[in-house]
Amino acid sequence: AKSIAEIAAGNPDVSTALSLAAQAGLGDLLAAEGTLTLFAPTNDAFAKVEPATLAKISANADALSQVLRYHALATEIIATDSLTDGKVITSAEGSTITVNNKDGVITLTTDSGQTVNVVLTGIKASNGIIHLIDTVMIPKDLVLG
Repeated sequence: AKSIAEIAAGNPDVSTALSLAAQAGLGDLLAAEGTLTLFAPTNDAFAKVEPATLAKISANADALSQVLRYHALATEIIATDSLTDGKVITSAEGSTITVNNKDGVITLTTDSGQTVNVVLTGIKASNGIIHLIDTVMIPKDLVLG
């Protein structure tokens, strides 16, 4: 089986997330053995972020790492059938995210109040699982400087 990094590299819909992860020095994490759940924003998700905000995030290594770690769970694989309504998960960045599952339609609510649609679930990798999302989650305490 391929790692999360290898699967992402073969999926053009997540090329922006993959290149930003490499820029932030997180590429090795996505390739390493372990148990990682990644809520990967699609390129369309990044296109929805205001260009000036995205530029500030990209230019600030700490902010970029914080945003990207918000999309990962480093200690637990959350399979599709574990995305149950009301489940609260904690990101590698330390924020909480609440899963909403209404009749099989899965959304996430961030601690900053964002609602995120999970557009594809359960892409299995050798070191975890990937769920594609339509919105870049921004931590409520993100400082862009």
